[in-house]
Formats: sequence, structure tokens, C-alpha cells
Amino acid sequence: VPSRTALAQEAAANVPMDKLMMPGALPDRALGDPAAPVTVIEYASLTCSHCAQFEETTFPELKEKYIDTGKVYFILREFPLDPVATAGFMLARCMEEDKYFPFVDALFKTQSAWAFVDNPEAGLFRMAQQAGFTREKFEACLTNQDILNDINAVKQRAIDEFDVKSTPTFFINGDVVRGALPFEEFEK
Repeated sequence: VPSRTALAQEAAANVPMDKLMMPGALPDRALGDPAAPVTVIEYASLTCSHCAQFEETTFPELKEKYIDTGKVYFILREFPLDPVATAGFMLARCMEEDKYFPFVDALFKTQSAWAFVDNPEAGLFRMAQQAGFTREKFEACLTNQDILNDINAVKQRAIDEFDVKSTPTFFINGDVVRGALPFEEFEK
């Protein structure tokens, strides 16, 4: 049986960075210095427990040691696994750019309170209210066909061009890494 690390590192061929960095349907949401020597692109779903685990356990150290120090440019791209995750990303995209990551972070941290409940819409509304949404803004966002189409286009491009099959999937300077690795393994 292959180790968790071997499975996580099992990857398709390296994807050229110029292809990965080509603009897609939505502008990238990123943290750090675009001139950093390492670019990490994560494809995630807001209803993926492994993505939430990465966000909780690995990302804070990655951010502190590498993103905040200018060594890593981090891009998060939407890869929703279900309509609930799609709705969460739609809400994040309806926010001002500087609120995108705090909102996504809050959704990952409270995933069990909105993602896996009988009424996920009510949970998402509570989260959006905390971010300043009115019921009208919430409804308008979730019925915005352009945002829905663009999020679906980001996901489809990941499938068609980069062979993304699951979340989280990372591209580290073009090398594919699959799964929510502990920081020590991710750092390698």
C-alpha cells in the first residue's frame, strides 16, 4: 500500500507555469508577492473536509513562514464539489477583494455549521450577514448567473487543462501535489 505521502505526490506531469498563470474566467485571488520565487496554486472546495484541514493546520504556518516573507505567492482557485460549495464561493466573489480570504477562511473554520446541515442556505446567510450582507445582497449574489458561470469555468478549466480531479490539489511552481499534507511534508 503506498504511503500517504506517495499518494499525495502521485502526479501528472509538470504543468508549465505560463499555462497555469494564464488568466481564466475570474481574476485570481492571491496572497503574497507576485514576484516571489515560488508560486502555489490551490484548487479547493469549501465543502471539502481535507481543504478545511489544510486551512486549519498547514496554511497558517505556510502563510507566516513563506507568504508573508515574500517567498511564496499563493493563489486560491475555486473547485466546488457541490452546489453548497459553489454558493459559498459565489458569496466570496461578491465581496470586495480584500474580504475574499477572510470570508473563505471563516467558511472553512465553520464548515460544520453551514456545509453539512439540513439548511445550508441559512448557515451561509448567517456567515454572509457577519460579512455585511443584507438579505437582498445575498439573494442577488446567489442568483448572479455570470458569477456562477465563471466559477464553473474555473473548475472546468482545471479539469480539462490541469487534470485536477480532487481537492485540495496544489501546483507548486507547476508540480502537482494532491491532498492536505501536514506542514512538514508540504514544506518539502
